[in-house]
Amino acid sequence: MPRPRLCRRIRFDPKVTYFKPQGIPISKLEIIELTLEEIESLRLKNIENLDQKSCAKKMETSTSTFQRILSSAYKKISHALIGGKAIRIHKQK
Repeated sequence: MPRPRLCRRIRFDPKVTYFKPQGIPISKLEIIELTLEEIESLRLKNIENLDQKSCAKKMETSTSTFQRILSSAYKKISHALIGGKAIRIHKQK
């Protein structure tokens, strides 16, 4: 049985949850989903300009887990930008 997933601290609630290329209806676009964890990791690293250790501490996770979350976010955003795909921020309940 796998280990249960831990809750991570998220201190950001985005008001905008969709981004898409201009001029293409969203119904014709593939959608890439970002989690709140991924958005929070981007915010802490790129907006707050914190080092990885500080980011991990704020999210209450290990530095290696933080790095995996951040790498996943960068990869998804890169695919969306290069491939002309929409981005949806998935708000878990």
